[in-house]
Amino acid sequence: MSSDSDHPHIRSFSGRRGHFTSGQRSAYDALLPRFGIPYRAEPLAVPAMFGRDGPLVLEIGFGMGESTVAIALAQPERNFLGAEVYPAGVGSLLRRIDEAGLTNLRIIQHDALDVLTWMISPASLAAVHVFFPDPWPKARHHKRRLIRPGVVALIASRLAPGGVVHCATDWAHYALQMLQVLSNDPLLENTAGEVRLSEDIAEARGFAERPAYRPPTKFERRGLALGHGVWDLVMKRRLLR
Repeated sequence: MSSDSDHPHIRSFSGRRGHFTSGQRSAYDALLPRFGIPYRAEPLAVPAMFGRDGPLVLEIGFGMGESTVAIALAQPERNFLGAEVYPAGVGSLLRRIDEAGLTNLRIIQHDALDVLTWMISPASLAAVHVFFPDPWPKARHHKRRLIRPGVVALIASRLAPGGVVHCATDWAHYALQMLQVLSNDPLLENTAGEVRLSEDIAEARGFAERPAYRPPTKFERRGLALGHGVWDLVMKRRLLR
């Protein structure tokens, strides 16, 4: 029997709005009709969204969109959909899309779990990216962490065979939880090889080297310079037999 904390629709984001700069607001107002996808509880028509078919990558919670744009620029053959709830982040990414002249990136401003449930067809995604989600550091809030069994099962069901879910965090406790939850999902296998679960991050095994396609953010670089850890996990959807 699953607990309430396993349920995929516990909100994993807070109600904070963040500072909405004039530049972000201008980009939001001018560009959202062009690059935004309205939320509807029906499967996406991917070729119509991008004017072409192609592998689809979903990023959950893209923040200000720095990494999102870099990855989309480096992989022009793929289509990217970023899901974010905060208008400031949406405005920031819209401005980056426009400045970079990207044509393979779209945004949906909505809870990503609703998007996964209703808009993404089963076994249709090439990858799901979850970079530095809210760690909810207080113990009583751990149930709100995005990477929990119900959500991972939902993500795995939307991955095509061979598709990848890539998570990254700079919180050791969350990294250990991610390793355990992702490793326990029967549809996923760890691309890093041996998995060893432990309460000590130094003894755990199963974390991946940061893939070259994920550029470090400025906050990550700052943390690394201060000696903070960053942990990547790259899991692959098992091939159908």
